[in-house]
Parts: sequence; C-alpha cells; structure tokens
Amino acid sequence: MQFGVFSVGDVTPDPTTGRTPTEAERIKAMVAIALKTEEVGMDVFATGEHHNPPFVPSSPTTMLGYIAARTQRLLLSTATTLITTNDPVKIAEDYAMLQHLSDGRVDLMMGRGNSGPVYPWFGKDIRDGIPLAVENYALLRRLWREDVVDWEGKHRTPLQGFTSTPRPLDGVPPFVWHASIRSPEIAEQAAFYGDGFFHNNIFWDAGHVRRMVALYRRRFEHYGHGPADQAIVGLGGQVFMRKNSQDAVREFRPYFDNAPVYGHGPTLEDFSDMTALTVGSPQQVIDKTLGFREFAGDYQRQLFLMDHAGLPLATVLEQLDILGEEVVPVLRKEFAARTPAHVPDAPTHTSMTEKQEVSA
Repeated sequence: MQFGVFSVGDVTPDPTTGRTPTEAERIKAMVAIALKTEEVGMDVFATGEHHNPPFVPSSPTTMLGYIAARTQRLLLSTATTLITTNDPVKIAEDYAMLQHLSDGRVDLMMGRGNSGPVYPWFGKDIRDGIPLAVENYALLRRLWREDVVDWEGKHRTPLQGFTSTPRPLDGVPPFVWHASIRSPEIAEQAAFYGDGFFHNNIFWDAGHVRRMVALYRRRFEHYGHGPADQAIVGLGGQVFMRKNSQDAVREFRPYFDNAPVYGHGPTLEDFSDMTALTVGSPQQVIDKTLGFREFAGDYQRQLFLMDHAGLPLATVLEQLDILGEEVVPVLRKEFAARTPAHVPDAPTHTSMTEKQEVSA
C-alpha cells in the first residue's frame, strides 16, 4: 500500500488572516510539502496541472524534476497530467526525461481536468474531451513502446518515422493511472490497457465511488488482465487533524467554508458525512480511511490532500507530522493485515523492470 500527498496548487487567501501567498511562496510551499512527505516516511507526492488562476502548477515536470534532485526515495507523480490538451509527443519526452533524472521514481495520472476554458487555450475543443483522451493516450503508449512510430489520427498532425527522445528508462515506460471522478469512459480506458484507475473521491459519496471502481474492476477482468480484485486502484481524500476532534472542526471550518473546490455549499458536517473528507482526531482518520475498503475493495494507493483552501504552510507541515507519525504507520499495518496475499502492490519502475527481465 502506497501512502502519499497530492496538491492542486491553489493560491487561496487564508480566511483567518486575509493574506494571500504570492505565486513564488505557493510554489516553494509545494516543494516543502513534498520534502516533508518523504521526511515523515510516506511514499508519493503528486502535483496537479493547471493553466489558470488561482493555481500555480502549470509545469509538473519542472517541479517534479526539482523535487527529484532533493529527495532519495519519494515516488513522484501527477494529479493529473492533462492528456487532452498536452501533446502526447511532449508528454512522452518530458516524462521519459523525468524518469532518467529521478532514477525511475516517477509515474503519472492521466486526466481531462476540471477547467473547461483550458481547451481553447491549447487549440482544442472541450466537446472532443473524451475522443482526445482516447486518441492521445493510444499514441502516447506507442511512442513509449515503439522506437519508430508512423501514426495518423483526427486531432493532431501525422507522424512519419518519428522517435521520441529520450527513450523510457530501461525500456520501461512510467506506470500510468487514469484519473476520473465522473467519466465511465475513463474507467473503461484504464481497464482496457490494464493500467491503474485513480478515483479522487473528495467530491463524491461512497455509492458513486463504488460504482466507478466496480466498473473498472469488471472491465479489467473482461480484458484479460487478471481477476477483478487484482486491478490497481487509488483513492484520494482530504484530512485535517487535531488531538481533539472539536478543535479540528473549529480550526478547519473557516477554510472549508471558503475553499475554492467545495466551499459555499454543503456544511462541513454534511460534506464529511457524504465524502472522504475527514476532520477530527487521528483515530477518526484511521477509522474512516480503513472503511474505504468497504466500497472500493483492496486498493494500492491512498493520497491525501493536505494544503488546499489557504491553510498556511506551517499548519500543513504540522499536519504531515501527525499523518506520518500517528496515522500512516497504523494504516500500513492494518491494510497489510487485511489485504489478501494475491492482491498485487502498485507497480513501480523496479517491479516492472524485473517483470520485463523475467519475460525476456
């Protein structure tokens, strides 16, 4: 089981002080959060990709390359890489380069994103969102797996005798998760290729998550990649903790009420009842996270959103200490005890390289 942190990189005023961090402060805060993630013993840091205010992470590979140089074992990922508006040739080259720089400590989540206006900024039509995701990813896979590619599709110029450089490290492309919160077509795409499926369930109730994950698992088995319970699943969620749950709720409420992604809607209590959001004691976070198995089955990656909604960096780092010292060690032990031996771990560069050597 992999545990880690993802950030959407929002630049949000702190509702308790009214102060808004600068873009430079926010970018450096994300780096500090990644370094802390490794320091407290977690496995993964993932950055979002956005090209519009109030977000800053427009170049995930730049950020992750910098973090790679300052860490030793942290797995670097995205949340998400925009497969619709990025050119698949550039994705192939950028993430292969990051593979080499990080000694293979990289995977990525493909997604369509939640910002409609981004499509025309990159010369695309939002009405082509699903077809773009399907075609671009099919090309990306070929670019990583074939040394010379001839290709023609509907959404970009043809390629003739093209070789993307550098080639994937050790001839093994990065593992891909397909991230979706609402599109069954993306769950189908993940299943078709035998890739991972990541459901960022910060918005949705357990019933919706259950249906999406179950669809992916059924289709994973249908396409012959193995039994449904061996499919590779990841989940997201936000937590905020204090020793006493009442203190956590009192401190976090103004941030929740003004959060860009879910403020000004349901109450904190209602949202916590409906979704993966957990505001309370470390034990409450442990109990609720363990409960995700009831609707998602045995899964391989759990990422926590820790820095959204204007929380100051000092508070986020404090939260990561609690998460790393009091929560994740218990979750590791409990998930390990409850997960059947035949359920695989999430693929890594090392495991995929070993598998390739055995089959060669």
